[in-house]
Amino acid sequence: MRYRAITRNREFSRVYARGRSYVHPQLVLYVLKNRLGHTRVGLTATKKVGGAVQRNRARRVMREAAFATLPYDVGGYDFIFVARGQTARCKSTQIAKAASQLLFQAGFGPNGVRVPPAPQKAPSSRDARFSSKGARP
Repeated sequence: MRYRAITRNREFSRVYARGRSYVHPQLVLYVLKNRLGHTRVGLTATKKVGGAVQRNRARRVMREAAFATLPYDVGGYDFIFVARGQTARCKSTQIAKAASQLLFQAGFGPNGVRVPPAPQKAPSSRDARFSSKGARP
């Protein structure tokens, strides 16, 4: 199944501004829930990656990895994969492994099951007392 593409600049900007980012040395993932009811995918490779040949290879490898790792029944989410400097030099299996790690960090388990992220540890009262700039009670 092919996913719908994110093509407009304002759609990319919306995901960058409001979405959550997850970073790997080979790849960056932005995730944002949309109201459309279907999954959209965007791929980006900036000039930092290299020339046109390297950028096209990075997008091609990311596309293959995204289709191999994204679950089909996720629902309405926007995913943007951003290439990093190493992306063009890696094989698609390495990028697929990185993408699956990022999706797991984002809370997407196997078979598209949305797993809630682990709860954050609440700061104790001791941490709150000593968190100001060197001031002690």
